Amino acid sequence: MNIDSLQFAHRFNGISGSAIREIFKLLAVPGMISFAGGNPSPDSLPGEKVGELAKVLLTEKGKILLQYGATEGYAPLKESLVPYLKDRFSICCVESEILPVTGSTQAMDLLCKALINPGDKVVVENPTFLGNMQCLNLYQAHLIPVDSDDEGIDVDHLEEVFKTEHPKMLYIIPTFQNPTGRTLSLERRKRIAALASKYGVIVAEDDPYRDLRYTGTELPSIKSFDTEGWVAFMGSFSKVISPGLRVGYLVAHPALLRKCTIGKQSSDVHTALINQAVVDQYLRQDLLMPHVQSICKAYGEKMETMLQMLSKCGGVARYTRPEGGLFIFCELEKDRDATALLKKAVDQGVAYVPGTHFYANGGHHNTFRLNFSMPSVEQIKTGMEKLSCVFSE
Repeated sequence: MNIDSLQFAHRFNGISGSAIREIFKLLAVPGMISFAGGNPSPDSLPGEKVGELAKVLLTEKGKILLQYGATEGYAPLKESLVPYLKDRFSICCVESEILPVTGSTQAMDLLCKALINPGDKVVVENPTFLGNMQCLNLYQAHLIPVDSDDEGIDVDHLEEVFKTEHPKMLYIIPTFQNPTGRTLSLERRKRIAALASKYGVIVAEDDPYRDLRYTGTELPSIKSFDTEGWVAFMGSFSKVISPGLRVGYLVAHPALLRKCTIGKQSSDVHTALINQAVVDQYLRQDLLMPHVQSICKAYGEKMETMLQMLSKCGGVARYTRPEGGLFIFCELEKDRDATALLKKAVDQGVAYVPGTHFYANGGHHNTFRLNFSMPSVEQIKTGMEKLSCVFSE
């Protein structure tokens, strides 16, 4: 029988893969300036320090770290995470409420595996991170988008949706949101925690960018206002240590965490022990925040350069002004099409991500996302000048 007759699972119907990954294929041309990704700068990756830590760990604990480990996670890392979460996120928890995962992407997958049946309703910000929308779509969730403003998701509209649609989950990125760079205000954080309890909705709080703050004041997590266990907090060290280590964590009510742990057993058994141990040493030796501070200065300079260039970029009508993170979200005039203009921009040697991919129902073709972490300051200046020419014509 011809393999072309193979029938794939229905969950893949309409799933085309990550738009960003597809755009990466356009970037092989030498000299291409990419504002399309979301990777940390290569200059921010502490290869030498990670190598030193790994060498010591493997010398002293190699027989343990090279063996299978508990799905529940590397015990020393969970111990280190407790004070870290309290200090950085105002989350008071115990080790039994923490599950180390293989990147926060896995945390989202495990939450969906534990909670989402086909057709279950999930509220998402409009726009939101396309990778986790793809995860939700693979679990055949019914996505309900709720618009945002400069203070984050519209909580009045959100409550109406909770009342009328009875969703099972809200997925939200409260700090330096992907793709907009916006930060949810303090009052809205408190209210979302209260609404989750009132209406019985799990809040999947995704906060991987929090430590990348260049201006403004830190805010406590939504989880810190959760008194009944309705908020599941997803964190990651991908943006502040290394995405290649793939170490993240999930903080959740023990009953929910147990289901996620069972789901993880059939996914990867456990997150790599040596990688967990490296992150543990970053926390245990107080290496993390000095490292973050060292990379934030360069990121802040890049962000300010891009914002300055946007202020005089032809064709751009509006753009967000983040206080941190990795992204700026832009709008052209409504009659312009950033999706169609991408090819022209690539021909000129610069790339971005069309904003339509971040909206649950598509549309919004006049929007696009810019990343400033990967290019140099000079590349940002050159690339933005090229975009200005493309958008102005």
